[in-house]
Amino acid sequence: MQSMIRTLPGTPPPHAHHPWPRRIVDAETWSALAAQLAEGRWTLAGLWGDAGAVHMALLDMGLGKEGRRELAVLSLPCPTGQFPSIARHHPPAHRLERTINDLFGLEPVGAPDDRPWLDHGRWRVGHPLGTSTATSGEGEAYVFLTAEGEGLHRIGVGPVHAGIIEPGHFRFTANGETVVRLEERLGYTHKGVESLMAGASPERAARLAGRISGDSTVAYSIAFARAVEAALGIEIPTRAHWLRALMAELERIANHLGDIGAACNDAAFALMHAHTAVLRERVLRQSNACFGHRLLMDKVVPGGVAVDLDRPGVTAIRSLMATIREAFPPLIELFDDTASLQDRTVGTGIVSHALAHQYGCGGYVGRASGRSFDTRRDLAYPPYDSLRFDVPLFQEGDVNARLWVRIREVEQSLGLIDQILAEMPSGDISVAVGHGPDPCEGIALVEGFRGDILCWLRLGPTGIVERCHLRDPSWFLWPVLEAAIEGNIVADFPLCNKSFNCSYSGHDL
Repeated sequence: MQSMIRTLPGTPPPHAHHPWPRRIVDAETWSALAAQLAEGRWTLAGLWGDAGAVHMALLDMGLGKEGRRELAVLSLPCPTGQFPSIARHHPPAHRLERTINDLFGLEPVGAPDDRPWLDHGRWRVGHPLGTSTATSGEGEAYVFLTAEGEGLHRIGVGPVHAGIIEPGHFRFTANGETVVRLEERLGYTHKGVESLMAGASPERAARLAGRISGDSTVAYSIAFARAVEAALGIEIPTRAHWLRALMAELERIANHLGDIGAACNDAAFALMHAHTAVLRERVLRQSNACFGHRLLMDKVVPGGVAVDLDRPGVTAIRSLMATIREAFPPLIELFDDTASLQDRTVGTGIVSHALAHQYGCGGYVGRASGRSFDTRRDLAYPPYDSLRFDVPLFQEGDVNARLWVRIREVEQSLGLIDQILAEMPSGDISVAVGHGPDPCEGIALVEGFRGDILCWLRLGPTGIVERCHLRDPSWFLWPVLEAAIEGNIVADFPLCNKSFNCSYSGHDL
């Protein structure tokens, strides 16, 4: 059966776009695709602005050629500075459209919500990536949504929080202790990364990509590198693919160990937090010993990787995996047998199967609610197309299920690392990255520990980055957190929030 992606209307761009197609469409087709999104025919993988145009990435969840999912980018020119709203039909596009308007000044016609999103009125310039205008930098009061009913009251939390965490504001409307509505306001960690990338060399842009969200630096670096390599038609050495996967799985294990313990800590079970923190620290120290950085920052580069793994490093990682295999099962048994902990996690913060599919929730949030999607399997890239692993899936959609997905993914990553170390080929670890005579575009979708990370870019004829957009999984997870907490008590918000562990920095760009 032919994939729907291959039958999309529109005309190709004037230059190459790899590895999936891009089509330039008219407003009528754009609106028709929005209606199909609402019907569940596609999954929205991304929506972003450009100079005089908007782009939308659609994921075809049907099987395409070779039994794999496929992706396509649709582009709509906006000569009048307007485009038909996707959010009017499909709620997951809400914040993406508001961001497009903030950054580029392109107006989504018919949008249900025209409030600014990333722009808090403090930038002293409006629409910095479009036709920019000077502003006072004073900002205006943000208008939160209302809720009416007897006995309702509001609780404001943040943007400054206790502990060393990123800023975000959470506005609760509650009836007693029961949450009736949660509304988030983010954007406090906006760094202007997309502006900084414009005109940068691929090497400079790669460093910026790796700093979008520091806990996912490997996944972001792989996404950016794969997009550059796709645009230029570069084949990197096989060993480089395997080293990238090794780093990605070390990153995944470290983050999942940290999250499991931190969620237990928010449920007043500090013992788990202490033990998993020790294991996480061992992963970070071994990453530093083998590759030169605790978080593996700047070790994945366009063209391959920046550092090799020697034989003592292989031995040390194998020893670390053995340590985790010995220490982890007793901790999980403790987690499962502690009634007071189960009382806090089971049935708390439920995300329905339908909502997870509508928002295209990736990672542990989607898989805890029955959405079986993992780019390592469904849009397989090397070396995952040669490795054996399962994608854990649960149906309950609660805090407990999200933690169990993490637990099972730690186990799967241990097995993946064993395979990688046993089967990793020898050879070079990088190739030179040049440039062609014409502009070219590339796109990549890579599995981070939170879910799928998208990178789309356009390179100019001299090899510089003309435009780059990176989309964190958190764009589709933050809104779902608002739904998950509804009907729960206010005191369970930290637990629900940690079970999502969305990235502020990755979202705010």
